Amino acid sequence: MSDRRRVVHPAGDGYPDAGSLAKVPRVAVVGGGIAGLSAATALAERGIQVVVIEREDYLGGRVGGWSTTLDDGSPVTMSRGFHAFFRQYYNLRNLLERTDPGLHRLHAVDDYPLIDHTGRIDGFKGLPSTPPLNAFAFVKRSPTFEFKDLTALNGLAALPLMTVSVPETFTELDDVPAAEFLRRINFPEAARHLAFGVFSRSFFADPEKMSAAELAMMFHIYFLGSSEGLVFDVPTGPYPQTLWNPLAEYLTGLGVEIRTGTSVEKIERGFRVDGENFDAVVLATDVGGLRNIVAGSPGLGTDEWRTRVASMENTPPFLVHRVWLDKPVNADRPAFIGTGGMDPIDNISVLELFEDEAAEWASRTGGSVVELHAYAATDSEDETREQLMARMHEIYPETAAAKVVASRSEWRDDCPMFGLGHFATRPTVRTPEPGLVLAGDGIRIDLPVALMERAATTGLLAANTLLAGWAVQGHDIHTVPVRGRFKVFDAIAKLTAKV
Repeated sequence: MSDRRRVVHPAGDGYPDAGSLAKVPRVAVVGGGIAGLSAATALAERGIQVVVIEREDYLGGRVGGWSTTLDDGSPVTMSRGFHAFFRQYYNLRNLLERTDPGLHRLHAVDDYPLIDHTGRIDGFKGLPSTPPLNAFAFVKRSPTFEFKDLTALNGLAALPLMTVSVPETFTELDDVPAAEFLRRINFPEAARHLAFGVFSRSFFADPEKMSAAELAMMFHIYFLGSSEGLVFDVPTGPYPQTLWNPLAEYLTGLGVEIRTGTSVEKIERGFRVDGENFDAVVLATDVGGLRNIVAGSPGLGTDEWRTRVASMENTPPFLVHRVWLDKPVNADRPAFIGTGGMDPIDNISVLELFEDEAAEWASRTGGSVVELHAYAATDSEDETREQLMARMHEIYPETAAAKVVASRSEWRDDCPMFGLGHFATRPTVRTPEPGLVLAGDGIRIDLPVALMERAATTGLLAANTLLAGWAVQGHDIHTVPVRGRFKVFDAIAKLTAKV
């Protein structure tokens, strides 16, 4: 929280905890991912009785992990892939600090190099963190985005990048494809992979089908509106051992009951969840789970709201392919790289450079643990896997001579789609059903947050909404600035709007 312009959204006043109430409410939190755990923590810390119900056998949702055994007998933890814990993820980091004050179980990745199909490499190490100095310094040293490109930008068309606000930016740009927006502002063709590699591809979406408003919001959160910078942290070990098992112990100590491997099929009026009575419910599932529960609960909400939920979409499939190699990658390889113009691969991680479990395996065997990602895949799983391996050999040629000791793949299609015009119809945290709230990275919230931080923030807001209904004090929410940092651009936008 080094940005002096970060915004604190104060919690409402009320009783310090639920012990002041005539009856302590009992809440079902359906979903044990980041959103559900955030909501459960905020509620339990105010004395609410909480039951977390998670479909999978592990917590963490899309940032969870599970045990598997390799062909060489090594027990390892598999997951759905690499996640970057950026410094501006204030609410997620606050959640993790419940069990890790100072966040010592996270450590910084030195750089986030991006390589394009010609071999040009951009990086973010050593950039000043404060806008606009970060942008000028990046352009000065970038091989793909030159100063002449900066001066050639269509300034008026690019104004929305500097005047971001919610919901105004979505009113203006949500119907515009992200790729089309970059064409309008004359963003250089050679540097488009920077915008798509860093920002839009993080949404697992085709830039021609993703909202330009979401792209503008990403520029604001990570680069133009925040001085936290683009360097990020990663857990020092696998997600369960490092993040979620400690948080589960913390929640259990607060009296929370955690049920994993348990599916919720429907919610009856009066908040009877699969035959069990609750005073309120937080639905913190993925998009498919939310659609299924609402479809199976015909008495819940209004027709209009149910239609909104039913219309939510997922992105195309993505593939995470992890290989355990019998030879190491070259010593100068970074922990993580993004790629541009090298379909279908989007990034490569070398796990032993940041994860203790992978480092132990690599040290013991002399090999490497390499993870390959393909977002918004267009071919089959098998074809995409073969293409990823070919790209790995092309980008890291030393891997071509290595034997694959073991491999694991995750082929999924359960990430929320932020498509054209979706913002207006996306369901919000508050629902027409008093006592029922939603949370998750696919849920609308009119604050500048995205990805894992959107999940954590909607979970916190869901808990605050319920707590306010019982006149119990909530929790402060922190975000990057809610508007662009430079008032001069707001003035220019107002003048041009009058012309």
